[in-house]
Amino acid sequence: MKTAAPAMHPKVDAYIEKAAPFAQPILNHLRELFHKACPEAEEAMKWSMPFFVYHGQNLGNMAAFKQHCSFGLHGADIAAVLKKDGLKAEDGMGSLGRLTSLKDLPSDKAMLGYIRQAAAFVDGGSRTMVRTKPATPKAAPEVSAELAAALKKNKTAAKVFAEFSPSAQREYVEWITEAKRAETKEKRVAQAVEWIAEGKQRNWKYQNC
Repeated sequence: MKTAAPAMHPKVDAYIEKAAPFAQPILNHLRELFHKACPEAEEAMKWSMPFFVYHGQNLGNMAAFKQHCSFGLHGADIAAVLKKDGLKAEDGMGSLGRLTSLKDLPSDKAMLGYIRQAAAFVDGGSRTMVRTKPATPKAAPEVSAELAAALKKNKTAAKVFAEFSPSAQREYVEWITEAKRAETKEKRVAQAVEWIAEGKQRNWKYQNC
């Protein structure tokens, strides 16, 4: 019995067609792998990016930027598996870091295995879209010395940062403090101050629907 061809979302087609030439083979290959591993997954556009939805849960997504692509699998369970295998991206770009060519991807066998594992977690009751509201609002985070010093030198960024909600501030603080290497932390501080001065929150790229 033949398996029905996966339903391709026309907006995802358009997204790939508009992507940079280097990105198109990556996006097409990721899309193919996803549907091969999880034929029941449906495509959708969320936050201006292609998503793969399985049983109502966000299973994964992919995105193309000017110089790289990213791919992510959603859910704490699969995140733990990827981290155990050393695939947690230090730069925060999805599950696999910055992708600039097909060579940056794990083997097809490994990719199919991870996607199938992520789907199996959903089948087992795991939820990737749980939103919990804290009983009490969290206080503003303690700003690292590096970020505090950089903000002090940029009055515009300092003013915007002070007006951010505690959660928006915390996203920047945690992003910087999670850097393992000094050079990575330095780059993140510089990037953070630039974005903050422009009024952008840490995940501004994903907030433009």
